[in-house]
Amino acid sequence: MITFKPFIEDIKEYQRGNLPENALRLDTPHSIAETLKKAAPIEAVLCVVLFVAMFIKSIVNHDLVIHPIAVVFGFIIGFLLLTIHELLHAVVYPKAANVTVGKLKGKLVFVALASFPMIRQRFIFMSLLPFVLGIIPLLAFVISPAEYKIFNGLMFGMAAIGMVSPSADVYNVIIVSRQAKKTDKIMFFEDDLYKICE
Repeated sequence: MITFKPFIEDIKEYQRGNLPENALRLDTPHSIAETLKKAAPIEAVLCVVLFVAMFIKSIVNHDLVIHPIAVVFGFIIGFLLLTIHELLHAVVYPKAANVTVGKLKGKLVFVALASFPMIRQRFIFMSLLPFVLGIIPLLAFVISPAEYKIFNGLMFGMAAIGMVSPSADVYNVIIVSRQAKKTDKIMFFEDDLYKICE
């Protein structure tokens, strides 16, 4: 079940599922703020990908292929789509899971909170699915004609938000891939990430 809550004060309140006795805490940061810091190199790599795409398209066309004001509007649209980003996480959870989608109070951070065990592959899919909000506009930017500067600017701005916003999710996937086996189940509990050994 998916529930919407406009302002969320305490993540721990929404991530208190039934933690099995054989669950082992993964070596991850203890807060979203720490995770975002650890994910900064991932953001940098994704930004490089975006700017390389723009640089190559501009060099090939011998002109700047975006309208700067359109990029700003693309950022705004991308920001508004952050709720969709969290819904994409939420829809991957099993029907039995209670998922709360909302914005952290006092921060520009949107979250989908749940504490429910999922097989590792499903957890990875859940974490990476919101990348479609960056990949689709990036592909549209790459293949659109250079003279469509307003469209290109909108797509580039949307791609920037859509590609960079899942960086913490990518970081979690890297942690899970390194520390959990394919047969393990993964779940959030309070501020931490656990594996349940099968």
